[in-house]
Amino acid sequence: VQLQASGGGLVQPGGSLRLSCAVSGRSLSSTTIGWFRQAPGKEREFVGAIRSDGSTSYTEKGRFSISRDNGKSTVALQMNSLKPEDSAIYYCGAAVGRLITSRLRTPESYDYWGQGTQVTVSS
Repeated sequence: VQLQASGGGLVQPGGSLRLSCAVSGRSLSSTTIGWFRQAPGKEREFVGAIRSDGSTSYTEKGRFSISRDNGKSTVALQMNSLKPEDSAIYYCGAAVGRLITSRLRTPESYDYWGQGTQVTVSS
């Protein structure tokens, strides 16, 4: 299984970015994809996830949303109203099957990771 995150960049506060995670080697319908972020000196932090059954979970519902395209095998993270504290490297991870809620937010629950994409929110 390989994951490739893309779409990061520099954006002003209040702006939007759409990150993409391209997944190969496994069907999204049998995989949970999680988005995490890691700022310098901090631990990897859960942002949101879409389970194999299509259900979603977020740290901040309302600003962030996750969708997937099974045909293209991609998962998107739409981020709106961005704040400087959202600046981090964003990673997508893949876990086999449907993760239960108690495991969804733990990086150790994910079996595969992409390389990350940098998001910088600054004026």
